Amino acid sequence: MPGPLDGIKVFEVSQIVAGPYCGVNLADLGADVIKVEPPGGEGSRQAGGFVPGESKGFHSLNRGKRSLVVNLRSPDAQKMVHRIIPGFDVFLINARPGVPERLRVDYETLRQFRPDLIYFENTGFGRGGPSEFRSGSDAVAQAYSGLLAGDGKVGEFGEPEIITATAPADFQAGLAGAMAISAALFHRERTGQGQFVETSLLRAGIALQGTRIAKLPALDAQTTDVALARMREVQAAGGSYRELLEARGNLFDVMGRAAARLYYGGYAVKDGGVILGALTPLNRDQMRRAIGVEDDPTADPEFDSIPAENRKLVDEMLERIRGIMMTKTMDEWIEIFDREGAPISKVNWPEDMADDPQVEAMGYMLDLEHELTGPERMVGPIVSMSETPTGTDRPSPPLGRHTDEVLREHGIDDAEIARLREVGAIA
Repeated sequence: MPGPLDGIKVFEVSQIVAGPYCGVNLADLGADVIKVEPPGGEGSRQAGGFVPGESKGFHSLNRGKRSLVVNLRSPDAQKMVHRIIPGFDVFLINARPGVPERLRVDYETLRQFRPDLIYFENTGFGRGGPSEFRSGSDAVAQAYSGLLAGDGKVGEFGEPEIITATAPADFQAGLAGAMAISAALFHRERTGQGQFVETSLLRAGIALQGTRIAKLPALDAQTTDVALARMREVQAAGGSYRELLEARGNLFDVMGRAAARLYYGGYAVKDGGVILGALTPLNRDQMRRAIGVEDDPTADPEFDSIPAENRKLVDEMLERIRGIMMTKTMDEWIEIFDREGAPISKVNWPEDMADDPQVEAMGYMLDLEHELTGPERMVGPIVSMSETPTGTDRPSPPLGRHTDEVLREHGIDDAEIARLREVGAIA
């Protein structure tokens, strides 16, 4: 059976993470995604490459696509794009503002050739404002949006340390793009209208932190405003980044939720670590029984963790729980917590997840065969649907693998393909 976006053709001019991740989600939904790369390929082909032009990162973010190599700086290539773009439903690009205009693939130009085109653009900071033309990346977005400081990590020399386990702004922007493109296609189905759709790494970064970034004066006056005032004093005195983090304090403390961190966070155990994930009073009661601390003073619904004397009680309970948790292994604690129905997990390593029993049982991985590098297991679609399949059996494409094929499908004959290759418009 075809996927829900079967018949939708996507012209993807993208690199690194955000754009490619948007495209891989569209491919998982059944769209025909044409990955457009410059001669030599996009940068992530070489980053960590294990054979020339092929990297694990590129494979994971570009499976399900076909490859078209185009030199968009060439006037002949630009004319060719204008000729074939009427055959595409979606144009997807992640680049700094001004780049699409220079390459003559901006929305206003392309809509002349396909008025109902869905055009998606991801930038670093958005179109407009004082940072519009600044270069962006996930690390920069982490820093600018507050994600990095909110994570609170400090390096060996006291420097801010980026979130390295993933690229949160990049992936959030890519997923938001796939969602918005699907919504725009639905709108076009009803109205016949195309549209310009955009997000930015900054926008994605702040969207991940709604509670922290939002302003609520009735609460902020006694929590975040107090922490910010402390930080301004440290900053004015020339304090270090580490000292600023200390002045800001623990997020739970600042928000008056210090007691919540007892049952929402990590503990070392005999053979590793576990994470407790209590979200409700019921969860916390379950955990108190599992740990054996039912005399916890923070169990009182009226307990206020903002006063200093009450924070001391929280710290004492935290030390007590740490000691108890070290008496058992991960599996022993999980068995105890599961009997209570309390949310807990051992801390797994990402390198183990492809073979994890739950991941395997749910079919979250895809087994693919790459024509250059052989068998591979890739993380599959982020959603499943009851009536239309998601996912793809197509691995990432070798560079330029489908150039001639795609151009022929859009009315470019072999003689013209040869001429375009001769003048360097395609490769």
